[in-house]
Amino acid sequence: MRHDPALPWYRQLHWQVLIAMGLGACTGFVFGESGAELVGWIGDLFMKLLRMIIVPLVLTSIISGVASVGGGRALGRLFGKTLGYYMLSSSLAVMVGLFFVNLISPGVGANITEATAAELPALDTPTSPVALLLNIVPENVIEAAATADMLALIFFCIVFGAAITTLPERSQRVVIDLFDALFHTMMKVTSGIIKFLPIGVFALIARMVGTTGFDAFRSLALYAFTLTSALTIHMFITLPVLLIILGRISPRIHFANMREPLLIAFSTSSSGATLPVTINSVEKNVGVSNKVSSFVLPMGATVNMDGTAVFECLGALFIAQVLGFDLTIMQQAVVVLTALMASIGAASVPSAGLVVIFIVLEAIGLTGPDVNVIVGSMLAIDRPLDMYRTAVNIFSDSCGAAVIARSEGETDVDMEIRSAVAAG
Repeated sequence: MRHDPALPWYRQLHWQVLIAMGLGACTGFVFGESGAELVGWIGDLFMKLLRMIIVPLVLTSIISGVASVGGGRALGRLFGKTLGYYMLSSSLAVMVGLFFVNLISPGVGANITEATAAELPALDTPTSPVALLLNIVPENVIEAAATADMLALIFFCIVFGAAITTLPERSQRVVIDLFDALFHTMMKVTSGIIKFLPIGVFALIARMVGTTGFDAFRSLALYAFTLTSALTIHMFITLPVLLIILGRISPRIHFANMREPLLIAFSTSSSGATLPVTINSVEKNVGVSNKVSSFVLPMGATVNMDGTAVFECLGALFIAQVLGFDLTIMQQAVVVLTALMASIGAASVPSAGLVVIFIVLEAIGLTGPDVNVIVGSMLAIDRPLDMYRTAVNIFSDSCGAAVIARSEGETDVDMEIRSAVAAG
């Protein structure tokens, strides 16, 4: 939907979400845990609505997109561009994290034992690149869909979509039309859920502030500052430079067109839960075709975690600094490579990156109860940091979709500021 300058500001969705975030923070601060419990169920309901549509949206989106791209060289070209961009952006993210943790050295002299530790959630993660590769191929696609195993589901959808392109023309047209219709139906469902975005954001922020407050940062303030600085540089300098150089795209316009997904990513801390909103905005606001967005974005929500990559590298070296280790260049290189793989394997759920960091730590030999205490302490303040790095993840995905769309000859990408408008 095109931006209407005459539309009242209070009818624009991004302003409604910003106001909801402010009201939620005030509600959580004033009423504390009692207020958080009172409205918390609304946030849970909104998150369930978003998660409800992830699997059918991804399935119909990728199959429809791959089938419309065609088989052979066209599909291979799009896959190559997508993978190339994701490896480039994630590598740059890790290097930014490496630079800042060595520049500021937030762990040197830090006394983390006085910080309040939180219990680590259980999370299955790949233990090696081979394990990650094996996990991509599902033994049972129905089980993969039921458990929201996104890597496995994406792999099946790509194979299925490519197979459609080999059918006779008449059969091919029938199947493509079917999945295209299903995809547009899911987009209608997505648009309906997005109308309740401000209410969901209000409840999520109120519960976060009501249960954790603002004091958790104090014991790990320098670590939080370092991570926030690295994420800010990557989001507002590195990625805009990629937009300009690779896509000849105005970062200002792209930021404006991605307001809604960035706000919901910040509120939910989940790249997966934000995916429906991201697809909606990239197609309607940024102007990327369904052919590109349906292929690039679902894959990006699973394997392109720039914010997580920054954190994996910076967090591992921070822990090493706290424990008094001075890592060599070669050891830091191992951290960089392992952080890249760990960010690919990180689930798109809140604080998953803090659990996956154990893969990076094991690669450089950092294990034991002291490491567990430090990671648990980091988890205690991780929620707001996770909110920020999720927004970075989403923005990188959208930049990739815009750059790849431009490379495919699409001329309407980010040519003007467009905005989704709340109905009612």
